[in-house]
Amino acid sequence: MIQVTLKDGSIREVDQGTTIAGLAADISRGLAKVAVAGKVNDKLKDLSYQLTENAAVEIVTIDSEEGLDILRHSTSHLMAQAVRNLFPGTKLGIGPSIAKGYYYDFESEHVFTPDDLVSIEKEMNRLVKEKYAFERKEVSRAEALAYFRDTGEHYKVELIEGLPEDATISMYTQGNFTDLCAGPHLPSTANVKAFKLMSLAGAYWRGNEKNKMLQRIYGTAFAKSSDLEDYLFKLEEAKRRDHRKLGLELDLFSLHEEGPGFPFFHPKGMILRNALEDFWRQEHRRRGYQEIKTPIILNRSMWEQSGHWDHYKENMYFTEIDDQDFCVKPMNCPGGMIMYKTKLRSYRDLPLRVGELGLVHRHELSGALHGLLRVRNFTQDDAHIFMLPSQINEEIIGVIELVDSFYKVFGFEYNVELSTRPEDSMGSDEDWETATNALQAALEEKGIDYKVNPGDGAFYGPKIDFHVKDCLDRTWQCGTIQLDFQMPEKFDLSYIGEDGQKHRPVMVHRVVYGSIERFIALLTEHYAGAFPVWLAPIQVRILPISERHHDYAKTLVSRLNELDIRGEVDERKEKIGYKIREAQTEKIPFTLVVGDQEAESDSVAVRRYGQGNAGEKMTVDAFISLIQEEIKSKKILKVDLKDA
Repeated sequence: MIQVTLKDGSIREVDQGTTIAGLAADISRGLAKVAVAGKVNDKLKDLSYQLTENAAVEIVTIDSEEGLDILRHSTSHLMAQAVRNLFPGTKLGIGPSIAKGYYYDFESEHVFTPDDLVSIEKEMNRLVKEKYAFERKEVSRAEALAYFRDTGEHYKVELIEGLPEDATISMYTQGNFTDLCAGPHLPSTANVKAFKLMSLAGAYWRGNEKNKMLQRIYGTAFAKSSDLEDYLFKLEEAKRRDHRKLGLELDLFSLHEEGPGFPFFHPKGMILRNALEDFWRQEHRRRGYQEIKTPIILNRSMWEQSGHWDHYKENMYFTEIDDQDFCVKPMNCPGGMIMYKTKLRSYRDLPLRVGELGLVHRHELSGALHGLLRVRNFTQDDAHIFMLPSQINEEIIGVIELVDSFYKVFGFEYNVELSTRPEDSMGSDEDWETATNALQAALEEKGIDYKVNPGDGAFYGPKIDFHVKDCLDRTWQCGTIQLDFQMPEKFDLSYIGEDGQKHRPVMVHRVVYGSIERFIALLTEHYAGAFPVWLAPIQVRILPISERHHDYAKTLVSRLNELDIRGEVDERKEKIGYKIREAQTEKIPFTLVVGDQEAESDSVAVRRYGQGNAGEKMTVDAFISLIQEEIKSKKILKVDLKDA
């Protein structure tokens, strides 16, 4: 007998040689049905793996993150088998699982088309019904090379030749198909129940443009058909909500060939961004921040001093003034440094919190540009906190709480990553360790779950990244907190301590929105253009039934505008039904229909966006109270995703 320690800490005794599948069945029949693999001492193994010594074992279920990866990887093998059956002579590249799916690269004389995807899916379904077991076999390097050379799989031969001498080499076979793979895999093709092939693309072998271009087929797979249907629905919904499309339809912004990557904001778009900026200023004033503005262009020597020249030059724009080199700023921090040095600071002045809605420019490759999500100029809602070393924990927690309060206003959930030192960085190991530990301590003190993202910190310090989740379950990196010991050193920042001597302050760089432009893209897609009342460019549209009601409508809109409620009158000679439908298309939060009865009783017929009601009758005063409360509370209109 051997002892197995389960995830909950309990210990079971089982016969030596018990498989992971047998262990799962021993624990419960229900667990055995959903088990797809096991983790033995934190290493993933197939269900057929035999336990031969005491070990910590965790059963991996098909609906877990790791289980879905195994399902998708297995489905990529299933797809490759189907392709080989339908197109003999096709050579195999690689077929990993990826976020929400999988792909496989093929070398084939046949050029795959969308119609082929239908045929491949059909063959995959046939193979599922055959219930082929995924069988693992460990082989020597010589055996593996001989097998794949004999079958003409030169890409597999190249992969094997690149493996370390002591590497365990394994192959998996299902039916007539064998592939080089470390595994693990599902027990059988029968476990693949909900999948779809999505698209075709070209891909250079091993990502190197000097190599042959292969054909890549993308697919997705889920544990349940309902999950697949939900995913496909959200993909279509994402297309409908594309901020580039809605930006034009709602007259918010536009993008032009005359300035690729440099967005144009229209009047309605400016109302939206000004509302976001006003909210930002208000909330930061309340928390002791002071606003500054620094120049867009600064001398090259300053960027050399900051380290950007050595670590960020390829992303910067340059110009020449009076025979000197200048750089267009890609970040706001050096300007904040210069501002700090304009006067002698005391320990009593710290922490000093200074914020800047600063326009920055970064060079992006033309192929990477994507609406407002990836641009070449954007406004960062930057702030820099200069502080005593003893204030680090308190200030980081303050920023975490600020970010949390912002995202709650917009209805966002989020997850957190702690990004550590990258290869291209500056500073001592001691400084980096101190900074990383400080960020980690603040997260743990707040009880926040986080994932470590190794090597993804800024070149001057580690960071906490906030990834917000929208209504389509997509995540977007927005807020960040970066703890920096390097810049104060580079710029020789100091303060006079209680001992009368000069000391070095510590610095935090942080953003909440990240980029105003990117955040607007995110909000546009999250709300499908139906912004909460406080953000909506037009909050109220008044629809007079006939020309004789125009004066009453104009009086109403004047009352609203005097109260800073954004309203307008639709005076066009169109049928009222047409005007109502158009207001719905433009996603205006409130539409007020006014006729004889409303004019006589100082009332309005109120229609809310997305509710399709006939018009709730209320007095003008009651409506004003209603909308003012919704603006003040920043209420989010809850619209079902399928009805949005």
